[in-house]
Amino acid sequence: MIKAILVDDEKHCRETLSMQLERYCPDVTLLTECSSAAEGLQAINQYNPDVVFLDVEMPGMNGFDMLKCLPAIPFALIFTTGYDTYAINAIRFSALDYLLKPIDRNDLINAVAKVQARPAPATNQQLDILMQKLEGRLTGLQKIALPTLEGFELVPLDTIIRCESDGSYTYFFVKGGRKITVSRTLKEVEELLEGHSFLRVHHSHIINLNEVQRYVRGEGGYVILSDTSSVNVSRSRKDALLKVFG
Repeated sequence: MIKAILVDDEKHCRETLSMQLERYCPDVTLLTECSSAAEGLQAINQYNPDVVFLDVEMPGMNGFDMLKCLPAIPFALIFTTGYDTYAINAIRFSALDYLLKPIDRNDLINAVAKVQARPAPATNQQLDILMQKLEGRLTGLQKIALPTLEGFELVPLDTIIRCESDGSYTYFFVKGGRKITVSRTLKEVEELLEGHSFLRVHHSHIINLNEVQRYVRGEGGYVILSDTSSVNVSRSRKDALLKVFG
């Protein structure tokens, strides 16, 4: 059985998620429900849960602030949040899991299944990336946590040469000739990399603009990257690429 704690300041959200866990996730035992981050901290110390469902937006102390108060995080984390693009992007960037309110039962079942398959707690590196992303202080050698079939891999952004879509997965081609298979769609990857030196130049390709060696004109044309690979540029994205390079 998976021991769980629920932290959310909204009563109806707690009641709904509690009902969903009881109905759709029989392997989860909900130990207690907390209406504030302060209560959540006490419950974590008291119950030693396997997973914490943590609301992001709470008055006084939000979910992220609560995590900063813990000396260690020996449990899996599943954030719950309304549609906050900035918070969701930061959570994805650190390869942590989240549920969007109102919570869909299939999303909940899948999130719990991930905890069952990989019960490892959030790592310090993931949480550090999360906090840095939230506080807008990702500087220097920036890293992204990429969710893989085995868990996740921390990759410096400046080692990523390009990304290529394969249905619900994306291939990351990084320096050194490695290819990392990531369980994210290219659209999700595009949102993750927004604000960094990446551009989607085709419905199947995102490139690192710093790795472009040459552009060859054509209907859309194509670019040659630092690893000698070539990537087609679609007509609809050609102007965006040319604008970047003046």
